[in-house]
Amino acid sequence: MQAPEKIEAFAGQRILSEDPRTEKATRACVACGSSDAQPLGIKNELELVACRQCQTLYTPYSPWYSSEYFYVGYYLKSEELNPPAFVKSRLKEITAAFAPYRQTNRLLDLGCGAGDLLEAARNHGWNAQGVEVSSHAAKHVRELGFEVFEGELQTAGFPPAYFDVVTAAELIEHVFEPRAVVQEVARILRPGGLFWLTTPHARGLSARLLGLKWHCIWPPEHLQLFSISGLRALLRDAGFRGVRVDTTGGNPIEIWHALGGAKSAPKTVDQHFDRVLTSYQLNESLMKSRSRRALKNTVNSLLNLSRLGDSMKVFAVR
Repeated sequence: MQAPEKIEAFAGQRILSEDPRTEKATRACVACGSSDAQPLGIKNELELVACRQCQTLYTPYSPWYSSEYFYVGYYLKSEELNPPAFVKSRLKEITAAFAPYRQTNRLLDLGCGAGDLLEAARNHGWNAQGVEVSSHAAKHVRELGFEVFEGELQTAGFPPAYFDVVTAAELIEHVFEPRAVVQEVARILRPGGLFWLTTPHARGLSARLLGLKWHCIWPPEHLQLFSISGLRALLRDAGFRGVRVDTTGGNPIEIWHALGGAKSAPKTVDQHFDRVLTSYQLNESLMKSRSRRALKNTVNSLLNLSRLGDSMKVFAVR
């Protein structure tokens, strides 16, 4: 007999949830494959553990639903459809750095969202296309003139060795099978092609200071947060070489609030979006003058040298 089901609300959505009496399948570390994990606690009613081998954080139970199910109705906010000028400027810099990898002139953006990276790549002459599970976001990006596969990367069926560059900004922490995604990226990249990705850092300053209070630790949206060694292991197992990981960025406003530096921390229905908004505001402030930009660059250099930045930026060559 099929287990009874219930409807639960989370982050403004209704999620179909299996009965808690249903047997749950545990999973090993999504990065290095070790089964030796240390319990960290409960957040959003979901257990979190840390791999004792590579320090990657993850939910030990495999979710029953797919990325398509969870994000299919995801609706882009107006702020995401019209990002700040500094975001567009930064995307121009990022996509300009892909030029040395141009051979077929094909670029693929995973989780293309509002299409901002695709537009920046197109401005540099790339034949850019996207993959997106949200039907609303996919529709929006198609209206911008891009080809978009709506669904999971593993079902897209791209030819092998087809792309020069594959990008994945803030995506791999969301997916249920990161190993399968990375292996598929390796398959569709040509030899010598680039996989560029960003993801929160499980061993950055905010994670160390705040623990489960850090808003990036936010299941079931974020099912895992990788450490540097864990992400390197995952990429190398898939066949990538020359993996470079930079760690930059941080949100002192969030740390200040979480550690009790203010009488009351800002509360919103969507705390993940609130974190992104305060980060945007801080970055905009730091870009307003040459001296502030110099300060930001200095801080980021120190965070990278110390490996304490909250975000990992990865360049992995196939």
